[in-house]
Amino acid sequence: MKFNQGIKQKNKEWDFTQQTPLDNPLVLVFGDRYLLESETIFEEVREMYPNGEIVFGSTSGEIYNTNVFEESVVITAIEFEKTTYKIVTDNVKNYSSITELGRSLATKLPKENLNHIFVVSDGSFVNGSQLIKGIEEISKDTAPITGGLCGDGARFEKTLTAYNSNPKEGEVVVIGFYGKELEVSYANYGGWSVFGPNRLVTRSKDNVLFEIDGQPALELYKKYLGEKSKDLPQAALLYPLAVKVGDKKPLVRTILNIDEKTNSMILAGDVPEGATVQLMMSTMNDIAEAASKAANLAMEKRSKKPELALLVSCVGRKLVLAGRTEEEIEEVRDAIGDTAVITGFYSYGEMAPFSGKKNCLLHNQTMTLTLMSE
Repeated sequence: MKFNQGIKQKNKEWDFTQQTPLDNPLVLVFGDRYLLESETIFEEVREMYPNGEIVFGSTSGEIYNTNVFEESVVITAIEFEKTTYKIVTDNVKNYSSITELGRSLATKLPKENLNHIFVVSDGSFVNGSQLIKGIEEISKDTAPITGGLCGDGARFEKTLTAYNSNPKEGEVVVIGFYGKELEVSYANYGGWSVFGPNRLVTRSKDNVLFEIDGQPALELYKKYLGEKSKDLPQAALLYPLAVKVGDKKPLVRTILNIDEKTNSMILAGDVPEGATVQLMMSTMNDIAEAASKAANLAMEKRSKKPELALLVSCVGRKLVLAGRTEEEIEEVRDAIGDTAVITGFYSYGEMAPFSGKKNCLLHNQTMTLTLMSE
């Protein structure tokens, strides 16, 4: 693989650390939503990479090597030597359901020699669980899926994505990687601990949680938060829910928004009726340690050192770490070595199978890695 990597901070010019000539690169552009709303952003990137395939995603923080930036746009251009890829995109407004959108996108990806699928999705309108369900119904275990739901800082106003066009709302971009020469490994880890009683989800629909133990979900959640409830929905990022269905491994769910009229909470992924939920919390040290565990899991069975590390971490982790956010990226670097180019973003949801598994799940509050080499 060959790379270019650069950054444009607010009110500054582009600054590239690598200027290797590239022919037909995959160009990943992760940036602050306000900066991606510029009418000239696509033209700027296209001028630098006239033959590039350009994917945009808004963030809650941009990962550039071992640094985490805000109010910036980070470019990572990748030229594969032995791997091909195909990019498909569509918008939620064109479909009656998110699952249908996922099916449609997966249908457009040829299955022969498909090695891996990476998703850069809208994070405001898309239920990540339903998107994964739709993709996997068509891909049928052909290739594992990783990726994330785009962010908008801690504002939760709107997110932007695009493929070869100016970033827009509601867009989902899917990248299929082809060829046996590409080695991909992945893992995720959270570092959050449960506290308080287990409670039963008594009324929900997809990712909207209406009742817990027969009580209005939002009302009960506010009681736990006390004074902090006035800062909802942002305050919820510090206290996600552990959701357990039967004997399956619990999933962490972030509360993305609240609905005062229906006393409900909108989560990043599904919360089925009959599941049990429990509050969670974490510390700075636990989160940094979890990033190290995720990286070590991703490295366990690799035959080659990674050349590219795509990191998707959660905005809630960033809020807990505050001024120490870069520590979790440094933990990843320590585990994967100095050779890999690191890029990625802070998200509203992370997509990956559990380590050693193939079926993808939507996670919240995790550090998720996708490591690649040829």
